[in-house]
Amino acid sequence: AIVRMSSIGAGTLVVQQGLEPVIQMTCRDRNRLAIQADLLGAHALGMHNLLCLTGDHQTFGNHPTAKNVHDIDSLQMVQMVTAMRDDHTFQSGDAFKGEEPRFFIGAAAAPFADPVDFRPYRLAKKIKAGANFIQTQLVYDVPAFAEYMEKVRAMGLHEQTYILAGVGPLKSPGMARYMKNNVPGILVPDEIINRMSAASKPWAGKKKDELTPEDKKARSQAWREEGIQICIDLINDLRQIEGVAGVHIMAIEWEEAVKPIVEGAGLYPRPKVEEVVGTSS
Repeated sequence: AIVRMSSIGAGTLVVQQGLEPVIQMTCRDRNRLAIQADLLGAHALGMHNLLCLTGDHQTFGNHPTAKNVHDIDSLQMVQMVTAMRDDHTFQSGDAFKGEEPRFFIGAAAAPFADPVDFRPYRLAKKIKAGANFIQTQLVYDVPAFAEYMEKVRAMGLHEQTYILAGVGPLKSPGMARYMKNNVPGILVPDEIINRMSAASKPWAGKKKDELTPEDKKARSQAWREEGIQICIDLINDLRQIEGVAGVHIMAIEWEEAVKPIVEGAGLYPRPKVEEVVGTSS
């Protein structure tokens, strides 16, 4: 909910570099006409992977008095884009006169959001609507996620879509505690917080006003190194869970952390995979 460069604008730059972006579209900012128009433009510019999102409420961003739209919800957006691709029709039912946008369609999942027991059924709705891949909220509690995936497998959902578990490096013990106590839908075990805190052991005996700038810099670096290692460990644990097709790394405002994470987890260089194009089911 903070103003940034548009996803389609950034995606265009990524395409120009020979890479394959996953663009995002939210229901918060556009009605169905604008969503469909922008997606036609994105596809024409070479973007073929789409994540459909509701969008964080504007009160959490830097324009809290902005008006939202929410003409449709994320589930309806998945249905709409699926119909554009597979049925060659707009949401109104009108047929395409030109080429249809062939998106590989994604949706989000929050395994630990209330009500937790409903989460697998919500996932099933998005898959039935046409979601080809799923990106989950950040996962730090692997046993809890494994329990969620057990329910997903029991419903056969892991065979109908590609589930990417969300991971992200922590920058400090304070960040870990904040996410545990203040961010709905994210579980941060005490074990993770203790690991982050242990990284600052060399400076544990000093009060804040006793820390030199060099101390603070070294402590911050130690925290970040441990945060990256925790992320690597999480990836290695998550890849053992049946039904997890991969991970997506959310290094928010810390993009340089992505390289050591993928290298440390053995995900670089990228494996060569056969291209998958969204098709009619």
